[in-house]
Amino acid sequence: MTARTQLAGTVRPAARLRGRLTLPADKSIAHRALIVNALSGGPAFVEARMPGDDVFSTAACLQTLGVSVTETHTDGLVHFAIEGDAESNARLDCGNSGTTMRLLSGAMAGRPVRVTLDGDASLRARPMERVASLLRAAGADATTTDGRAPITVTGRSSLRATRHRLPVASAQLLAAAALAGLAADGETAIETPSAVRDHTERMLAAAGVPISRDGLVTILRGPSTPRPISTRVPGDTSAAAPWIVAAAICADAEVTLVDVGLNPTRTALLDLLRRMGADVSSVITGDGPEPTGEIRVRGGRRLDPVQVAGSEVAALIDELPLVGVLMAATQGPSELRDASELRVKESDRIATTVAGLAAIGASVEELPDGWRVSRGRPRDARITTHGDHRIAIAFAVAALAGVATGVELDDPACVAVSYPGFWADLAKVSS
Repeated sequence: MTARTQLAGTVRPAARLRGRLTLPADKSIAHRALIVNALSGGPAFVEARMPGDDVFSTAACLQTLGVSVTETHTDGLVHFAIEGDAESNARLDCGNSGTTMRLLSGAMAGRPVRVTLDGDASLRARPMERVASLLRAAGADATTTDGRAPITVTGRSSLRATRHRLPVASAQLLAAAALAGLAADGETAIETPSAVRDHTERMLAAAGVPISRDGLVTILRGPSTPRPISTRVPGDTSAAAPWIVAAAICADAEVTLVDVGLNPTRTALLDLLRRMGADVSSVITGDGPEPTGEIRVRGGRRLDPVQVAGSEVAALIDELPLVGVLMAATQGPSELRDASELRVKESDRIATTVAGLAAIGASVEELPDGWRVSRGRPRDARITTHGDHRIAIAFAVAALAGVATGVELDDPACVAVSYPGFWADLAKVSS
Protein backbone atom coordinates (compact mmCIF):
# COMPACT_ATOMS: atom_id res chain seq x y z
CA MET A 1 0.00 0.00 0.00
CA THR A 2 1.38 3.42 -0.85
CA ALA A 3 1.15 6.34 1.52
CA ARG A 4 -2.04 8.31 1.12
CA THR A 5 -2.78 11.81 2.33
CA GLN A 6 -6.05 13.66 2.23
CA LEU A 7 -7.15 17.14 3.19
CA ALA A 8 -8.29 15.59 6.47
CA GLY A 9 -4.68 14.61 7.17
CA THR A 10 -4.97 10.83 6.80
CA VAL A 11 -1.72 8.90 6.33
CA ARG A 12 -1.27 5.17 5.63
CA PRO A 13 1.93 3.10 5.62
CA ALA A 14 4.18 3.14 2.55
CA ALA A 15 5.51 -0.12 1.13
CA ARG A 16 8.69 1.67 0.14
CA LEU A 17 10.24 5.13 0.43
CA ARG A 18 12.45 6.59 -2.28
CA GLY A 19 13.59 10.04 -3.28
CA ARG A 20 15.89 13.07 -3.15
CA LEU A 21 14.44 16.04 -1.32
CA THR A 22 15.49 19.68 -1.12
CA LEU A 23 14.24 20.99 2.20
CA PRO A 24 12.76 24.31 3.37
CA ALA A 25 15.19 26.86 4.74
CA ASP A 26 16.49 26.38 8.27
CA LYS A 27 14.29 28.69 10.28
CA SER A 28 16.77 29.00 13.16
CA ILE A 29 19.31 30.46 10.74
CA ALA A 30 16.74 32.49 8.77
CA HIS A 31 15.47 34.29 11.91
CA ARG A 32 19.00 35.25 12.87
CA ALA A 33 19.96 36.34 9.36
CA LEU A 34 16.95 38.66 9.11
CA ILE A 35 17.47 40.20 12.56
CA VAL A 36 21.25 40.60 12.31
CA ASN A 37 20.93 42.28 8.91
CA ALA A 38 18.21 44.57 10.25
CA LEU A 39 20.55 45.57 13.09
CA SER A 40 23.29 46.24 10.53
CA GLY A 41 21.11 48.72 8.63
CA GLY A 42 21.75 46.85 5.37
CA PRO A 43 21.56 46.73 2.49
CA ALA A 44 21.63 42.94 2.45
CA PHE A 45 19.57 40.04 1.25
CA VAL A 46 18.54 36.73 2.78
CA GLU A 47 17.47 33.96 0.40
CA ALA A 48 15.37 31.14 1.84
CA ARG A 49 13.63 28.20 0.19
CA MET A 50 9.98 27.79 1.22
CA PRO A 51 10.35 29.47 4.63
CA GLY A 52 7.68 28.59 7.17
CA ASP A 53 5.17 30.92 8.78
CA ASP A 54 7.52 31.65 11.69
CA VAL A 55 10.12 33.25 9.40
CA PHE A 56 7.47 35.49 7.83
CA SER A 57 6.47 36.52 11.37
CA THR A 58 10.01 37.81 11.95
CA ALA A 59 10.03 39.66 8.62
CA ALA A 60 6.66 41.25 9.39
CA CYS A 61 7.82 42.36 12.86
CA LEU A 62 10.90 44.02 11.36
CA GLN A 63 8.68 45.86 8.87
CA THR A 64 6.49 47.07 11.74
CA LEU A 65 9.63 48.39 13.43
CA GLY A 66 10.44 50.51 10.38
CA VAL A 67 12.94 48.24 8.62
CA SER A 68 12.46 47.93 4.86
CA VAL A 69 12.01 44.20 4.16
CA THR A 70 11.01 43.51 0.56
CA GLU A 71 10.00 39.98 -0.45
CA THR A 72 10.43 38.52 -3.94
CA HIS A 73 9.03 35.04 -4.55
CA THR A 74 10.43 32.89 -7.38
CA ASP A 75 9.92 29.12 -7.78
CA GLY A 76 9.73 28.44 -4.06
CA LEU A 77 12.63 30.75 -3.18
CA VAL A 78 11.95 33.88 -1.16
CA HIS A 79 14.43 36.73 -1.50
CA PHE A 80 14.27 39.16 1.46
CA ALA A 81 15.95 42.51 0.72
CA ILE A 82 16.71 44.33 3.98
CA GLU A 83 17.63 47.96 4.53
CA GLY A 84 17.13 50.59 7.24
CA ASP A 85 17.07 50.52 11.01
CA ALA A 86 14.58 49.51 13.68
CA GLU A 87 13.57 52.88 15.06
CA SER A 88 9.82 52.76 15.73
CA ASN A 89 7.93 52.08 18.93
CA ALA A 90 5.59 49.24 18.04
CA ARG A 91 3.34 46.37 19.04
CA LEU A 92 4.69 43.26 17.34
CA ASP A 93 2.69 40.17 16.38
CA CYS A 94 5.06 37.19 16.61
CA GLY A 95 2.38 34.69 15.55
CA ASN A 96 3.34 31.23 16.80
CA SER A 97 7.09 31.93 16.86
CA GLY A 98 8.88 31.81 20.20
CA THR A 99 12.16 32.42 18.37
CA THR A 100 10.82 35.68 16.92
CA MET A 101 9.67 36.85 20.35
CA ARG A 102 12.81 35.98 22.28
CA LEU A 103 15.35 37.16 19.69
CA LEU A 104 13.58 40.43 18.93
CA SER A 105 13.23 41.12 22.67
CA GLY A 106 17.02 40.88 22.94
CA ALA A 107 17.65 42.89 19.78
CA MET A 108 15.33 45.73 20.86
CA ALA A 109 16.76 45.89 24.39
CA GLY A 110 19.73 47.78 22.93
CA ARG A 111 17.63 50.25 20.95
CA PRO A 112 15.93 53.40 22.29
CA VAL A 113 12.48 52.03 21.48
CA ARG A 114 9.53 50.63 23.38
CA VAL A 115 8.04 47.45 21.93
CA THR A 116 5.34 45.05 23.07
CA LEU A 117 5.68 41.55 21.64
CA ASP A 118 2.59 39.36 21.51
CA GLY A 119 1.47 36.23 19.69
CA ASP A 120 -1.20 33.60 19.32
CA ALA A 121 -2.76 31.64 22.20
CA SER A 122 -0.03 28.99 22.07
CA LEU A 123 2.77 31.55 22.24
CA ARG A 124 1.02 33.39 25.08
CA ALA A 125 1.22 30.19 27.13
CA ARG A 126 5.00 29.88 26.85
CA PRO A 127 7.44 31.19 29.52
CA MET A 128 8.95 34.62 28.80
CA GLU A 129 10.18 35.71 32.23
CA ARG A 130 13.45 33.93 31.52
CA VAL A 131 14.27 36.29 28.67
CA ALA A 132 12.91 39.35 30.50
CA SER A 133 15.21 38.71 33.47
CA LEU A 134 18.25 38.52 31.16
CA LEU A 135 17.37 41.89 29.64
CA ARG A 136 16.77 43.52 33.03
CA ALA A 137 20.17 42.27 34.18
CA ALA A 138 21.69 44.11 31.21
CA GLY A 139 19.88 47.35 32.08
CA ALA A 140 16.81 47.29 29.86
CA ASP A 141 13.25 47.55 31.19
CA ALA A 142 11.42 44.31 30.43
CA THR A 143 8.06 43.21 31.82
CA THR A 144 5.94 40.14 31.15
CA THR A 145 2.30 39.28 31.73
CA ASP A 146 2.39 36.87 34.67
CA GLY A 147 5.65 35.52 33.33
CA ARG A 148 4.35 35.07 29.80
CA ALA A 149 3.56 37.10 26.70
CA PRO A 150 2.80 39.86 25.99
CA ILE A 151 6.31 41.06 26.90
CA THR A 152 7.14 44.77 26.82
CA VAL A 153 10.74 45.90 26.35
CA THR A 154 11.91 49.49 26.76
CA GLY A 155 15.40 49.52 25.36
CA ARG A 156 18.43 51.73 25.90
CA SER A 157 21.15 52.68 23.45
CA SER A 158 23.75 51.61 26.01
CA LEU A 159 23.45 48.51 28.22
CA ARG A 160 25.58 46.90 30.93
CA ALA A 161 28.07 44.16 30.13
CA THR A 162 26.83 41.17 32.13
CA ARG A 163 27.70 37.56 32.91
CA HIS A 164 24.57 35.47 32.41
CA ARG A 165 24.08 31.91 33.65
CA LEU A 166 21.13 30.52 31.75
CA PRO A 167 18.65 28.45 33.79
CA VAL A 168 18.14 26.01 30.88
CA ALA A 169 20.13 25.04 27.80
CA SER A 170 18.40 27.30 25.28
CA ALA A 171 19.85 28.69 22.06
CA GLN A 172 17.00 31.22 21.98
CA LEU A 173 17.90 32.62 25.40
CA LEU A 174 21.57 32.69 24.42
CA ALA A 175 20.69 34.61 21.25
CA ALA A 176 18.57 37.14 23.15
CA ALA A 177 21.38 37.82 25.61
CA ALA A 178 23.97 38.08 22.82
CA LEU A 179 21.85 40.47 20.74
CA ALA A 180 21.35 42.69 23.79
CA GLY A 181 25.11 42.45 24.41
CA LEU A 182 25.76 44.25 21.12
CA ALA A 183 24.77 47.46 22.93
CA ALA A 184 26.82 46.77 26.09
CA ASP A 185 30.15 48.43 26.81
CA GLY A 186 32.48 45.55 27.62
CA GLU A 187 32.33 41.78 27.74
CA THR A 188 29.00 39.93 27.84
CA ALA A 189 29.44 36.29 28.89
CA ILE A 190 26.64 33.73 28.53
CA GLU A 191 27.01 30.36 30.22
CA THR A 192 24.70 27.46 29.38
CA PRO A 193 24.22 24.35 31.54
CA SER A 194 24.92 22.13 28.49
CA ALA A 195 25.80 22.61 24.84
CA VAL A 196 23.29 24.37 22.55
CA ARG A 197 23.15 25.32 18.87
CA ASP A 198 25.79 27.84 17.83
CA HIS A 199 23.93 29.59 14.97
CA THR A 200 24.05 32.92 16.83
CA GLU A 201 27.82 32.81 17.24
CA ARG A 202 28.35 31.81 13.60
CA MET A 203 26.04 34.52 12.24
CA LEU A 204 27.41 37.34 14.38
CA ALA A 205 31.03 36.33 13.77
CA ALA A 206 30.41 36.31 10.01
CA ALA A 207 28.97 39.82 10.41
CA GLY A 208 32.19 41.04 12.06
CA VAL A 209 31.07 40.94 15.70
CA PRO A 210 33.79 39.85 18.19
CA ILE A 211 32.10 36.71 19.59
CA SER A 212 33.37 33.25 20.46
CA ARG A 213 32.39 30.15 22.38
CA ASP A 214 34.72 28.47 24.85
CA GLY A 215 33.17 25.27 26.14
CA LEU A 216 29.77 26.25 27.57
CA VAL A 217 30.50 30.00 27.67
CA THR A 218 29.83 32.43 24.83
CA ILE A 219 31.70 35.75 25.04
CA LEU A 220 30.79 38.88 23.07
CA ARG A 221 32.60 42.22 23.28
CA GLY A 222 30.54 45.35 22.73
CA PRO A 223 29.47 47.78 21.74
CA SER A 224 29.45 46.32 18.25
CA THR A 225 27.33 46.85 15.15
CA PRO A 226 27.04 43.91 12.76
CA ARG A 227 27.96 44.57 9.16
CA PRO A 228 25.51 43.52 6.42
CA ILE A 229 25.91 39.86 5.49
CA SER A 230 23.92 38.59 2.53
CA THR A 231 23.29 34.88 2.81
CA ARG A 232 21.50 31.89 1.36
CA VAL A 233 19.95 29.85 4.16
CA PRO A 234 20.65 26.09 3.97
CA GLY A 235 17.99 23.41 4.24
CA ASP A 236 16.59 22.85 7.71
CA THR A 237 18.13 19.94 9.62
CA SER A 238 14.89 19.63 11.59
CA ALA A 239 12.92 19.38 8.33
CA ALA A 240 15.25 16.55 7.29
CA ALA A 241 14.41 14.69 10.51
CA PRO A 242 11.01 13.24 9.48
CA TRP A 243 12.47 11.63 6.36
CA ILE A 244 15.55 10.40 8.23
CA VAL A 245 13.33 8.73 10.84
CA ALA A 246 10.80 7.35 8.33
CA ALA A 247 13.54 5.84 6.15
CA ALA A 248 15.36 4.33 9.13
CA ILE A 249 12.18 2.55 10.26
CA CYS A 250 10.81 1.50 6.86
CA ALA A 251 12.12 -1.88 5.65
CA ASP A 252 12.43 -0.76 2.00
CA ALA A 253 13.74 2.80 1.95
CA GLU A 254 16.48 4.96 0.50
CA VAL A 255 16.10 8.72 0.96
CA THR A 256 18.66 11.46 0.27
CA LEU A 257 18.38 15.02 1.64
CA VAL A 258 20.36 17.57 -0.36
CA ASP A 259 21.72 21.05 0.48
CA VAL A 260 20.91 20.51 4.14
CA GLY A 261 22.64 22.14 7.10
CA LEU A 262 25.24 19.92 8.77
CA ASN A 263 26.16 22.18 11.66
CA PRO A 264 27.63 19.76 14.25
CA THR A 265 25.40 21.22 16.97
CA ARG A 266 22.37 20.06 14.92
CA THR A 267 23.28 16.50 13.92
CA ALA A 268 22.55 14.67 17.18
CA LEU A 269 19.72 12.74 15.50
CA LEU A 270 22.21 11.18 13.08
CA ASP A 271 24.40 10.12 16.00
CA LEU A 272 21.39 8.67 17.83
CA LEU A 273 20.29 6.65 14.80
CA ARG A 274 23.77 5.25 14.29
CA ARG A 275 23.73 4.19 17.95
CA MET A 276 20.43 2.43 17.29
CA GLY A 277 21.94 0.58 14.32
CA ALA A 278 20.45 2.57 11.41
CA ASP A 279 22.22 2.95 8.05
CA VAL A 280 22.85 6.72 7.97
CA SER A 281 25.60 8.63 6.17
CA SER A 282 26.38 12.30 5.62
CA VAL A 283 28.91 14.26 3.61
CA ILE A 284 29.78 17.97 3.71
CA THR A 285 29.76 19.57 0.25
CA GLY A 286 29.78 23.26 1.23
CA ASP A 287 31.68 24.75 4.16
CA GLY A 288 30.80 28.39 4.85
CA PRO A 289 29.75 29.85 8.19
CA GLU A 290 27.19 27.02 8.19
CA PRO A 291 28.42 23.71 6.70
CA THR A 292 26.00 22.09 4.24
CA GLY A 293 25.84 18.75 2.48
CA GLU A 294 23.84 15.57 1.93
CA ILE A 295 22.31 13.00 4.24
CA ARG A 296 21.43 9.50 3.01
CA VAL A 297 19.37 6.95 4.95
CA ARG A 298 18.66 3.34 3.96
CA GLY A 299 16.08 1.21 5.73
CA GLY A 300 15.99 -2.47 6.50
CA ARG A 301 18.05 -2.62 9.68
CA ARG A 302 16.74 -3.65 13.08
CA LEU A 303 16.74 -0.67 15.45
CA ASP A 304 17.95 -1.18 19.01
CA PRO A 305 16.30 0.37 22.08
CA VAL A 306 17.91 3.56 23.29
CA GLN A 307 18.20 5.78 26.37
CA VAL A 308 18.21 9.56 25.85
CA ALA A 309 19.01 11.91 28.74
CA GLY A 310 21.28 14.70 29.93
CA SER A 311 23.02 16.96 27.45
CA GLU A 312 21.75 14.93 24.49
CA VAL A 313 18.24 16.21 25.18
CA ALA A 314 19.07 19.84 24.36
CA ALA A 315 20.74 18.77 21.12
CA LEU A 316 17.61 16.82 20.10
CA ILE A 317 14.98 19.18 21.49
CA ASP A 318 13.03 19.81 18.25
CA GLU A 319 13.26 16.18 17.16
CA LEU A 320 12.12 14.53 20.41
CA PRO A 321 8.53 13.76 19.27
CA LEU A 322 10.09 11.97 16.29
CA VAL A 323 12.48 10.22 18.68
CA GLY A 324 9.39 8.96 20.51
CA VAL A 325 8.18 7.43 17.24
CA LEU A 326 11.63 5.87 16.70
CA MET A 327 11.49 4.36 20.17
CA ALA A 328 8.07 2.88 19.40
CA ALA A 329 9.61 1.11 16.39
CA THR A 330 11.93 -0.95 18.66
CA GLN A 331 11.12 -3.89 20.88
CA GLY A 332 12.20 -1.65 23.75
CA PRO A 333 11.99 -0.51 26.31
CA SER A 334 13.47 2.85 25.37
CA GLU A 335 13.43 5.88 27.64
CA LEU A 336 13.63 9.67 27.48
CA ARG A 337 14.53 11.61 30.64
CA ASP A 338 15.59 15.19 31.57
CA ALA A 339 13.24 16.64 28.94
CA SER A 340 10.84 18.69 31.09
CA GLU A 341 11.48 21.68 28.79
CA LEU A 342 9.17 19.90 26.30
CA ARG A 343 6.23 20.79 28.53
CA VAL A 344 6.53 24.50 27.63
CA LYS A 345 6.78 24.25 23.85
CA GLU A 346 3.94 24.96 21.39
CA SER A 347 2.11 22.23 23.28
CA ASP A 348 3.04 20.11 26.27
CA ARG A 349 5.09 17.83 24.02
CA ILE A 350 5.54 15.17 26.67
CA ALA A 351 1.79 14.81 27.17
CA THR A 352 0.91 15.14 23.47
CA THR A 353 3.61 12.69 22.33
CA VAL A 354 2.64 10.12 24.97
CA ALA A 355 -1.05 10.45 24.10
CA GLY A 356 -0.25 9.99 20.42
CA LEU A 357 1.98 6.97 21.03
CA ALA A 358 -0.71 5.34 23.16
CA ALA A 359 -3.31 6.06 20.48
CA ILE A 360 -1.29 4.30 17.75
CA GLY A 361 -0.85 1.21 19.94
CA ALA A 362 2.62 1.66 21.45
CA SER A 363 3.33 0.55 25.00
CA VAL A 364 4.10 3.87 26.67
CA GLU A 365 4.38 5.41 30.13
CA GLU A 366 4.46 9.15 30.76
CA LEU A 367 7.23 10.32 33.09
CA PRO A 368 7.53 13.77 34.71
CA ASP A 369 10.47 14.62 32.42
CA GLY A 370 9.94 12.28 29.48
CA TRP A 371 8.55 8.85 28.64
CA ARG A 372 9.24 5.10 28.56
CA VAL A 373 8.10 3.33 25.39
CA SER A 374 8.36 0.11 23.38
CA ARG A 375 6.62 -1.29 20.32
CA GLY A 376 3.06 -2.43 20.77
CA ARG A 377 0.42 -3.54 18.26
CA PRO A 378 0.07 -0.83 15.57
CA ARG A 379 -3.44 0.46 14.97
CA ASP A 380 -5.38 3.33 13.43
CA ALA A 381 -5.65 6.52 15.45
CA ARG A 382 -6.94 10.05 15.32
CA ILE A 383 -4.26 12.39 16.66
CA THR A 384 -5.01 15.65 18.46
CA THR A 385 -2.11 17.90 17.49
CA HIS A 386 -3.01 20.93 19.65
CA GLY A 387 -1.91 22.95 16.62
CA ASP A 388 1.70 21.81 17.15
CA HIS A 389 3.61 21.29 13.91
CA ARG A 390 6.16 18.92 15.48
CA ILE A 391 3.40 16.63 16.77
CA ALA A 392 1.59 16.60 13.41
CA ILE A 393 4.79 15.73 11.53
CA ALA A 394 5.87 13.06 14.03
CA PHE A 395 2.61 11.12 13.82
CA ALA A 396 2.36 11.46 10.06
CA VAL A 397 5.78 9.75 10.03
CA ALA A 398 4.54 7.10 12.48
CA ALA A 399 1.87 6.08 9.97
CA LEU A 400 4.11 6.46 6.91
CA ALA A 401 6.73 4.12 8.41
CA GLY A 402 4.20 1.57 9.71
CA VAL A 403 4.47 2.28 13.44
CA ALA A 404 0.72 2.95 13.11
CA THR A 405 -1.66 1.32 10.62
CA GLY A 406 -3.10 4.73 9.87
CA VAL A 407 -3.26 8.21 11.34
CA GLU A 408 -5.76 11.02 10.92
CA LEU A 409 -4.55 14.43 12.11
CA ASP A 410 -7.07 16.96 13.42
CA ASP A 411 -5.01 19.90 12.06
CA PRO A 412 -2.78 18.87 9.15
CA ALA A 413 -2.32 22.50 8.08
CA CYS A 414 -0.33 23.35 11.22
CA VAL A 415 2.82 21.86 9.61
CA ALA A 416 3.12 25.14 7.65
CA VAL A 417 4.65 26.80 10.71
CA SER A 418 7.96 25.13 9.85
CA TYR A 419 7.42 23.03 6.72
CA PRO A 420 4.91 24.37 4.17
CA GLY A 421 5.77 21.67 1.61
CA PHE A 422 5.60 18.71 3.99
CA TRP A 423 2.60 17.01 2.43
CA ALA A 424 3.94 17.39 -1.10
CA ASP A 425 7.28 15.90 -0.04
CA LEU A 426 5.52 13.04 1.72
CA ALA A 427 3.70 12.20 -1.51
CA LYS A 428 6.97 12.46 -3.45
CA VAL A 429 8.93 9.94 -1.36
CA SER A 430 6.07 7.44 -1.05
CA SER A 431 4.68 7.44 -4.60
